[in-house]
Amino acid sequence: MKICYIDAFSGISGDMIVGALADAGADTAALSAGLCSLDAGAVFRFQKVSVRGIGATKFTVETGEQKRHRHLPEILRMISQAELPEPVKTKAAEVFKRLGEAEAKVHGVAVDKVHFHEIGAVDSIADIVGACLGFYLLNVEEIVCSPLNLGSGTVSTEHGELPVPAPATAVLVSGCPVYARGPGVELTTPTGAALAKTLAKDFGPLPPMRIRTAGYGAGDHQFESRSNVLRVLVGDSEDVSEAVTVTVIEGNIDDLSPQVLGYAMERLLARGALDVTLTPLLMKKNRPGTLLRVLARPEDREELIAVLFRETSTLGLRMYQAERRVQSRSFVEVETPHGKVRVKVSADGSYAPEYEDCRKLALATGVPLKQILAEAGLAYLKTQP
Repeated sequence: MKICYIDAFSGISGDMIVGALADAGADTAALSAGLCSLDAGAVFRFQKVSVRGIGATKFTVETGEQKRHRHLPEILRMISQAELPEPVKTKAAEVFKRLGEAEAKVHGVAVDKVHFHEIGAVDSIADIVGACLGFYLLNVEEIVCSPLNLGSGTVSTEHGELPVPAPATAVLVSGCPVYARGPGVELTTPTGAALAKTLAKDFGPLPPMRIRTAGYGAGDHQFESRSNVLRVLVGDSEDVSEAVTVTVIEGNIDDLSPQVLGYAMERLLARGALDVTLTPLLMKKNRPGTLLRVLARPEDREELIAVLFRETSTLGLRMYQAERRVQSRSFVEVETPHGKVRVKVSADGSYAPEYEDCRKLALATGVPLKQILAEAGLAYLKTQP
C-alpha cells in the first residue's frame, strides 16, 4: 500500500502541502490543469527554491481582483464543476465542509452562512484542491501526519490580533497531538489543519515504510534558525501492524519486598500495561535495588502511575516517550499428542507455541513443559508446505 507521511516540524499550510507533493513527484502539469479547471481566473506556479540550503518547491497562486467573501455552497459548486477525478472532488469537499464547520462553531452561525473571508479566496481553494489532487496523482492510499507545530505569538485577522492558534485552527486540531516550537508566528494555518485532520488516518511517529521519494514544500516565512519547509515521505507500507508512540514509566526502588514488587507487576498488567520489567541494580550508598519499568499506552499513563504510587514505596517516577514497533502476527492451532496448542506466527515466519496453552497441558497430563513446547513446534512445522 502506498502511504505518505507528513512531517509538520515547521507547521503546515495548504500551499506547503501542494509544493511538497509536487517536489515528491506529483506531475505539475496535471496539477495545473486540474486547478485551471476550477475556472477561477488564476495562474499557478511551481518554483524550485532553496530554503537554508534545502531544495524545495514553492507553490504560488497569482490572481487578479477577487470577491472578498464566498460561502460554502459556492465553493462546493466550483469543485463539483471542475474537471477533476471524483475522489479528488469528494476529498476536497470534505476538507471544506470541515473547515466550514470549524468557522461556524467559532462565529456561532450556520455553516452555510459562514463568510470564508480568509479561507475562501481562490488561492486557498487551490491549496485544498491541489493537495487532494497531489495525493491522488502520487497514488497515495493512506496518510499519516506528525504532531503539528502550531507556532506561537499572535496572528492578524479581520477580528484583530489573536493568539496562535487562531480560533478556527484551535477547533480543527482538537484531539490531535500538537506543540509550539520556534519563532513566535503562526505555523499551522486553518487550511493546513483542515487538510491534516480530514485526510490523515492517524497522527504520530513515522510509520514502518519503504521510502520511495521525499518532497519539501516551502513556506512564506524565512527564519534564521530553521528551514521553514514541510516534508512529505512517500513509499510502500511494511508489514508491521503496530508502530505507535508509547509512554515509558520507571522508578528505582530499594526498600520493598520482592513479593510486593511481584504483586505490583500483576496489578499493572491487569490495568492495561503493555509490559512490565524488574531489573536489579546497585543504587546509592551501595544498596541493591530494582528498576521497575512499565510500557504503557499514552492514554493509560495516569492510571498506571496511580497504581505504582499505591502499590509500591516509590516517591518519584520518570516518564518519557518511545516508539514501539511490533510485527503483525496471527495464531495457528495445532494438534499435539496431549491436546490442542495455539502457535503464534509473525510476519517474517518466526513462530512460538503459546506458553499458557502448553502450561495447561503440562499440568493436566504430567508431561514436562519442555516436551509439550517441542511437540507443539514440531506439529506446526508439519503444517507448513
